[in-house]
Amino acid sequence: SRSAPHGPGSGMSPPGPGPGVGGRGPGVGGPCLRSVNTRELSEVVFNNRSPRFVLPIWVDFEGRPQRYPVLQPRTGRIMHSYRGHLWLFRDAGTNDGLLVNQQELFVAAPNVNKADITLPVFTLKERCLQVVRSLVKPMDYRKLDIVRSLYEELEDHPDVRKDLQRLSLERRFPSPPPEGLT
Repeated sequence: SRSAPHGPGSGMSPPGPGPGVGGRGPGVGGPCLRSVNTRELSEVVFNNRSPRFVLPIWVDFEGRPQRYPVLQPRTGRIMHSYRGHLWLFRDAGTNDGLLVNQQELFVAAPNVNKADITLPVFTLKERCLQVVRSLVKPMDYRKLDIVRSLYEELEDHPDVRKDLQRLSLERRFPSPPPEGLT
């Protein structure tokens, strides 16, 4: 079970190895991303190198996101994880995805002892959508004098489950390299 923090930088642990679980997540028709059930401990320091409040999310053995206590900006926390456990990191206020070691997904491993959490480089459009979402209530989006497609994009808030599904598909069907790089 989860251990409660005992002060800044105190160790925390996700659930240890449990019973084996099939490869399908709840309500998902195919394989999903999920943590591997191992018994090999992997101590890692989650370093929030961003100015945002960060929500660590462990992807459990069934592919369900499990939230952990928020990391304050520019702080760290020791986590006692297990080899093969998957972690995502989100902005705790907006749910926007953050990077960990320059990737969207962190896989705990014995030889990886730090997870540096940073802001991605958002496109101008993504950043504008974030700002509008922070200033305008969702029920008022359609009152804005903007092109119709932007209403839909504003209403399509960041979602961990959608990102897990996308990442799962990307891992099953990786994109081919750009022309000229083969």
